[in-house]
Amino acid sequence: MTSSTSSPRSSAALPARVTAEPLAHLDETGRPHLLVEHLEAVGERAAAYAERFGAAEWARRCGLWHDLGKYAADFQAMIRAANGFEAHLEAGARGQVDHSSAGAIHALEALGNPGLVIAFAIAGHHAGLPDRVALLERLQQKRHRLAEAKAGGAPERLLRAAPLAPPAALASGTPAERKRRVELWIRMLFSALCDADFLDTEAFFSSDRAALRGHGPAIPVLRERLTEHLTRLQAGARSSEVNRVRAEVLAACRAAAASPPGAFSLTVPTGGGKTLASMAFALEHAARHGLERVIVAIPFTSIIEQTSGVLRDALGEEAVVEHHSAFDPARETPQNRVACENWDAPVVVTTTVQLFESLFAARPSACRKLHRLARSAIVLDEAQTLPPGLLAPILDALQALLRDYGATVVISTATQPALGRAQGLPVGLDAVQEIVPPSVRAFARLRRVRVRWPAVDEPLPYPALAQELAGERDVMAIVHLRHDARVLCQALDAALGHAQTLHLSALMCPEHRSQVLAAIKERKRRGEPVRLVATQLVEAGVDLDFAVVYRALGGIDALAQAAGRCNREGLLEGPGELRVFRAPTEPPLGVPRTALAITRGMLRADPDLDLFAPEAPRRYFQQLYGAKDLDHHQVQEAREELAFQRVAERFRLIEDAWSAPLMIPFDARAKACLAELERFGPSRARLRLLQRYTVTVPRSARGRWLDAGIAREVAETVVALGEPFMAAYDRDRFGLVPERLGAADAASLVIDDFTSG
Repeated sequence: MTSSTSSPRSSAALPARVTAEPLAHLDETGRPHLLVEHLEAVGERAAAYAERFGAAEWARRCGLWHDLGKYAADFQAMIRAANGFEAHLEAGARGQVDHSSAGAIHALEALGNPGLVIAFAIAGHHAGLPDRVALLERLQQKRHRLAEAKAGGAPERLLRAAPLAPPAALASGTPAERKRRVELWIRMLFSALCDADFLDTEAFFSSDRAALRGHGPAIPVLRERLTEHLTRLQAGARSSEVNRVRAEVLAACRAAAASPPGAFSLTVPTGGGKTLASMAFALEHAARHGLERVIVAIPFTSIIEQTSGVLRDALGEEAVVEHHSAFDPARETPQNRVACENWDAPVVVTTTVQLFESLFAARPSACRKLHRLARSAIVLDEAQTLPPGLLAPILDALQALLRDYGATVVISTATQPALGRAQGLPVGLDAVQEIVPPSVRAFARLRRVRVRWPAVDEPLPYPALAQELAGERDVMAIVHLRHDARVLCQALDAALGHAQTLHLSALMCPEHRSQVLAAIKERKRRGEPVRLVATQLVEAGVDLDFAVVYRALGGIDALAQAAGRCNREGLLEGPGELRVFRAPTEPPLGVPRTALAITRGMLRADPDLDLFAPEAPRRYFQQLYGAKDLDHHQVQEAREELAFQRVAERFRLIEDAWSAPLMIPFDARAKACLAELERFGPSRARLRLLQRYTVTVPRSARGRWLDAGIAREVAETVVALGEPFMAAYDRDRFGLVPERLGAADAASLVIDDFTSG
């Protein structure tokens, strides 16, 4: 929200009513927002949100008490001297007055131990959820703030505190489980309070902005729209086995939607129509059981726009909210912008990172949306990508959403991970119900690819692999590392005698990659040969279709995803071929290296391993999860200690401590945006646009480039490659070529620690 930039008014210039009654806010015109009205309104909003999970009275107390500290004389003096939206904040600005401690202290004094739950929410509603130890120390030191609020006229009727009993469900389970359930319950109350507080404040300061909220179509309307869209698609579809399987998968999804809310799996091979079928299940299920929204979480931003486009075509532009870092601001509507803040929309498409890091966050801005997860259908697309080292807290939180918050979770993938408790995990989801019955035989009927395993367990040199690739007209090779992709691409050029090999890796900015994908489709349309060398970024839902795919031996899930880019539409007369080879390099350390070892072991035990049999990924994931610490960063321990700041620090779905973004002035649009950034400073639209022109590099290398003047800091959060050094960015194929940077000290600037992608 834009803050006021007008000059402060003196209390003498304010209307008599303003000076006589305590204020929550005061706008730049002197219009008052009375404190008692704000507290009661926030209490009612928060209670309505928390009603979804049986905590309405708890949330109402949070709202009634969250700003008790504003009754203190020093706050009332400040609000009259410094009007505007930001005058009521207390985190980090000079002259601000602590107004959140008073209500937190009152909750503890009035309710005893149960009041600690409310104290967490109130104390953190501006600065973020604190750790338990820090909270108690703070409240001990700030006890005078409650006395000052009472002296300032806090009404007795607001302070009344009948005993509150926590939900009986929170008392079940082991002691550790009960602590974690309470921890999530605090987060949900905190979310309800933060969202209610922001929205009531927004309604006062910006009624136009507030009017943009809550206008999405109802779930039953969207169900009918999707039904009509699918009917049109099926009427126009040619008769083929692929389309018959898609129709049966869709029918199974609609039938399963009648089942009570809970955990479901949707195991369908690539090309089986999971995107629309899972949405058909979710909307039908939500309509039948009174769920309020559908949230689709996708692991990679590279495929979110593709999925969102499919859903917008089916449901309408206004029905789908995208919330992710790479969203193109040219397509962002005002409604999308405000709905992203709290997911107040019927259909939300977001990233897995956004979903889970919000679930374990401490900041109010990240947590505002959490209460919207209650009574929602959550579709986890490509769920096999969840990192094993965080699986324990992720599954624990999902199970709590199922058990305590009325949510439904759908695990949607072609390579179903072993996420059910009955599948051998020490943690997991209870009673996962598979949506597609075995009688559909989707994998057997959509077997469009023949797998050729390596004849010997010896690495295949890239020059020899290049000779094989040169003999194919429609072929893609997928390697472990970015550097490998460039080496193989150059070897294939040499084998062909010309430089027409296409290349895709994360050393290319997203805008560059989009151009290459368009070029691939255009070459195929013209019937020209297409030979592509890529990293595994092409494996997660990217719409590519080749007759032959070569894939470096790796995890079963990665191999199956690679097979999904082969004969994807079933248009070949016979099956396509996935040819697996041993790469001359190893995959990165960690899960990729472990995954390779597990697959090699499975091949030794069964040289004719069936990649597409459901048992193969099940055995693979059981071994993978058994080989890893599923709570590598001790997130669960921190949750049990109600150490919210520590949880937020430890839970990182993407380990980014080693990496940093580097913006590339790739084209005129990027350069213009950089110029605006330098002239006018950061804005949401500019920063989001620059995501389209960013590559990820080692943080240490970026620091060296800054020191050498090769890169420059354009704004506080943006570092760009200097235009004189754009020769290091190969616009034709390879993207960033690190060794071209810094002729004076080239050796020190060579990046040798790029990992996969």
